[in-house]
Parts: sequence; structure tokens; C-alpha cells
Amino acid sequence: MQELERLKNELKKINAEAAGIRDLPAEKRGDFGREINAKRQAILAQITEAEKAALDVDVQPIDVTAWCEVNEALPDFYGVEMGARHPLMSELDRVVEIYQLMGFDVKESRQLDNEYFMFDSLNFAKEHPARDGYDTFRTEEGLIPPAHTSTMQHRVLKEYRHRLDDGEAIAVVVPGRVFRNEDVDATHEHTFYQCEGVYVSRDCNMGQMLGILQEFFEKYYEQKLNIRTQPGYFPFTEPSLEFMIEKPKALGGKKGDFLEMLGCGMIHPNVLKMAGINPDEYHGFAWGGGIDRLVMLKYGLSDVRYFESGNLNFLREFN
Repeated sequence: MQELERLKNELKKINAEAAGIRDLPAEKRGDFGREINAKRQAILAQITEAEKAALDVDVQPIDVTAWCEVNEALPDFYGVEMGARHPLMSELDRVVEIYQLMGFDVKESRQLDNEYFMFDSLNFAKEHPARDGYDTFRTEEGLIPPAHTSTMQHRVLKEYRHRLDDGEAIAVVVPGRVFRNEDVDATHEHTFYQCEGVYVSRDCNMGQMLGILQEFFEKYYEQKLNIRTQPGYFPFTEPSLEFMIEKPKALGGKKGDFLEMLGCGMIHPNVLKMAGINPDEYHGFAWGGGIDRLVMLKYGLSDVRYFESGNLNFLREFN
């Protein structure tokens, strides 16, 4: 280390000497500069060697793999444990997978949108209460964190309408996070997940829609289920239905015990027109429902707030 310090001091002297070039006549500066540069390069080379020598000590390598068991994370004494996927993300993947197996494409929803896609393109009346601030969040710029994945319906219809010209159907599901100005309690959250479905063809009908939804719920809950509908109202579907399933026996359900799972219906002609699709030639149906509710029912959870709580004891149950 003393040799290294000596060489660095020598380099400082050479650099100070080099500053004197400005006091020399012009005809001598060239030779002086070459001489100083040669000295500097020689010292730098010696410094490099000295630094290597200082680092050249007998150090035994550490086998970090010996700290950990096979396929495990760092040892407990580091206070670190393996992370895991959030249960909602795992279940959302399963939801999407089922629809993909039925031939649906997938398009992710947005987390910020505007008045047109949220309301105008979906046939909402100008005075509809959903447009009011007490029901829908808005940014200072007037943008809207979507309150439903239906905000993507107009985009889906326009993006995929070329399929109709090719004699194919539009079949797309849209998973995404939504935001509502809710009073939070065990069954209500201001932030949750939904999955939207859109299907359009020349001859589709409500029977096909109910068949698709029944197939989905039976695949998701892995059992046969009875279904039921009742009239509903949504500005973007006509007629509109509320879709219910018989509560699975494994979760304490009894015969005749039905649960409402989502809203659905035939796409309103005005919605098709706004997307450039002739409602006299084509028909469609759509549906949308919460993912959180699906998962709560599947695992017998009593409080939707668990999902956003960050409670590690709760999340570890799904690892």
C-alpha cells in the first residue's frame, strides 16, 4: 500500500509539472508535452500493477448454494421469504383460461378513460346518475378511472368488426381493474376486478349467451350448476338480465339457494351503430361480473377487504 501511495504522489508531481507548458516558447512545447506524457503513462502503468498486487490476496470463495436448501429462497436468518402471486391474479388467469378454451380472445382493460368510452358509446343518457361525482371517480383533468370493464366495449367492437366481414364472430373477453365511489364494507370495495365478455355474429341469441355463462361457471367451480335469470337494466343491453347460479353444495348451498353473479344481455342496437355495425344485420350479447366475488365464493371468504389489505397471514393461505 505504501508503494501505491508513492506512485500516486509521483503522478501528482508530473501533473503539476505539465502545467508549466504554458510558460514555454511555442517551439519547445511539443517535445515537452511528449516527454511529460511518456512519464505519465509509465507511472499509470505502475499504479495499475500496484493495485492488482494489493488485491491479489488468498481469498476463499463462498459457496452461496450451501446456504439454501434446494428450490428454496435465502435462509431464514436473512429474514427473507419467497413471494407468491396474489390470489386474485391466479384466479383471474383461470377465468381468462376458461374463456380462451371456448375460443375467446383477450384484451386488457384500461385504468384511466374518458366520458365517451365510459358513457356516451354505451348509450348512457346525459342525465344518468352514474355520470355524477358521487358515483364515479374523476381526475382534476376530467378523466375517469373506469367503473366497469364495459368501458372497453366500443373499442372491442371497432377493433374486431372486420371479422364480421370475413364471416367470423367477434368473441372477446376483457379483464381489468375497476374503481367505484363505494362505502367500503365486507361486501363492497372501491377497487376490484371485473371481466367483460362481448360476442357479435349474424345469428347469435340469448340462448347461446346463457349456455356460455353456464359452461364458464361449471368449469370454474368444477361441478354442474343450475342457473336462473331475472330482468335487469343496463343502458348498453336490451333486454338486460341478472344472471344467477345455484350456490354450490360444497359451500353450504341448498336447493333453490341462488346467487346473482353478473349482469348480461343483448347488446343495444345504439351501441352497435356507434361502433359502425349494422344492428339489422348483426346481433350481439355482452356480460360483466366481478372477479373478487367469484373468488370469495370459491374459497368461502366473508370479507372482500382481505384482498387489498396486504395481510400476509391471509395471503400465505394461498401459497
